[in-house]
Amino acid sequence: MAEQTVRMKTNHWYGDDPIEITFPEGWDVHTRLMAGHDLPPLTREEIKERIRSPIGSRRLSEIAEGKESAVIVFSDLTRGDDPKEVLPGILEELRLAGIKGDGVTFISGLGGHGTMTRLDWAMKLGEDIVTGYRVFNHNVYDHFEEMGVTPRGTPVEMNREFATADVKIGIGGIIAHSFAGFGGGAKGVFPGVASLRSIEANHERVDEEKARGRAGYGVMADNVIRFDMEDAARIAGLDFKVDMVYNVDRRPLGVFAGDFVDEHRAGIVYAKEVLTTEPVREADIVVANSYPGEIGKAAWAPKASLREGGTAVIIHNYVQGAVHHNVYGHFGKDYGGHLNRYSGRSSVDSPFPKAGKVIIVNRWHSKRDINPATTWVREWPEALEMLKGEHGAHAKVAVYPYCALQMPPFPPGY
Repeated sequence: MAEQTVRMKTNHWYGDDPIEITFPEGWDVHTRLMAGHDLPPLTREEIKERIRSPIGSRRLSEIAEGKESAVIVFSDLTRGDDPKEVLPGILEELRLAGIKGDGVTFISGLGGHGTMTRLDWAMKLGEDIVTGYRVFNHNVYDHFEEMGVTPRGTPVEMNREFATADVKIGIGGIIAHSFAGFGGGAKGVFPGVASLRSIEANHERVDEEKARGRAGYGVMADNVIRFDMEDAARIAGLDFKVDMVYNVDRRPLGVFAGDFVDEHRAGIVYAKEVLTTEPVREADIVVANSYPGEIGKAAWAPKASLREGGTAVIIHNYVQGAVHHNVYGHFGKDYGGHLNRYSGRSSVDSPFPKAGKVIIVNRWHSKRDINPATTWVREWPEALEMLKGEHGAHAKVAVYPYCALQMPPFPPGY
């Protein structure tokens, strides 16, 4: 019998490897793409114009006028936003103000993630930036300036290179986030270049606030975790933020620049227009590809689409593996990261309560990834054989080829 085929990309930044997954002819396969999947990306000149016309702030060249130094914080490779798209416009504004060369420093906003290598920097920023400017990894354990305390009691301890720069700039992307509502905005610098103590003070309240409806995936109204990040970024003096809403090729469909709250809220409105994906309901099988992001970014689709007792499949072909080394990671068999110990998270609990089975497809998985709640395989054919055994000749299947970028519709005022 003929097979049905869905094509997608995996292993973001490290090759963007194309793969094909197949299904038996008798299965009812529904492939869901985001609303703006086919929209053309912005041109270089359109991007520059958006940077020259900021939202809620003065133009960057005016902010930087008379200043001697600038720092630019950028995200690591777990994020799909591409700074190379907006850097020409940002650096042009700084040159207009007289800041160039050694006056500009780049810092990777790692938060609690692992450090980046020179190769990583070159992929994210471009070879010309790595060879022409100073680029540093943020160190979550050391090299801080104490800058104040938020109204919620969170200490604002920031990377010293960031804290002492005359002009503070951030670059990021806007996609839905599991507790901060959406990525981007203040989040790029707090927790991006904050101390571990500051990150913990903000993050240790996440589970409690999610239970109260004051934090969560796509939640912006009354999101106290997000508001705390914004208070911290304001205390730290973040001057200018550039956020992108991007497509599956990491090209910007929208660019929002200016005050980190105002531009972020405008960007969320646009993100909801282009990234929203209408979910399939009551599927026997949900296949969610985590491209281009962390494995958790694909979690929304099984929750939205899976019937009780169905099978969730997460495709996470990503060579970097686990990234939350400092905050949620594990340092030994019975010694987890700081916030794992606070939250009581358990690896034996299924990430999808409705699922009868959870399969993770990752050709690079390691022994430390495997836990009793999930079944790990290295290639799609292994997963398909399991699915055939579970569901037989007929199954309703929902496929989300770029699930980390996609998001479900959110209710008004959410």
